Amino acid sequence: MPSAGFHPTPALQLAGQGAIGGTGVGFLVSTVRNALETHNKGAMGVFTRTGSTISYFAAVGATFAFTETAVSNVRGDQDAISSAAGGCAAGSLIGARSKSLPAAAGGCLLFGALMGAFQAAGGSFTAGLGPNPSLEDRSNKRQSFATLRQVPADSADGDKEA
Repeated sequence: MPSAGFHPTPALQLAGQGAIGGTGVGFLVSTVRNALETHNKGAMGVFTRTGSTISYFAAVGATFAFTETAVSNVRGDQDAISSAAGGCAAGSLIGARSKSLPAAAGGCLLFGALMGAFQAAGGSFTAGLGPNPSLEDRSNKRQSFATLRQVPADSADGDKEA
């Protein structure tokens, strides 16, 4: 049953955005690999020697975005299950690069669990405080974790009344 606030989103559009993001990450990884390896190709080695990394990351990003969006559109809810399905599809693609079915299954399990847990925990690195939490909000959140809850003395002994 679709949730009340859910609006279907175009899966192919988000897959394209995921591919663009993955291409950027892949270009960065390819650049670092090219800089650390010894060869005589120069700067073009980013494309000629380690260029497959760029397309690989683009495929993983597009696969994750498409699968997550398609599952959420079919289910009518954007939740941890949709993210876990997207993570599973992307993880199996990562494992498939090694041409091993156990690696693909392990990648599916690992990335599906990671993405599902991340979404279930709020889907944010800012602990649910929004995209740009203020210093006061962060301080209050930190303080709420730092303070110990006081237990009343009469309930600390339990029910040992005689």
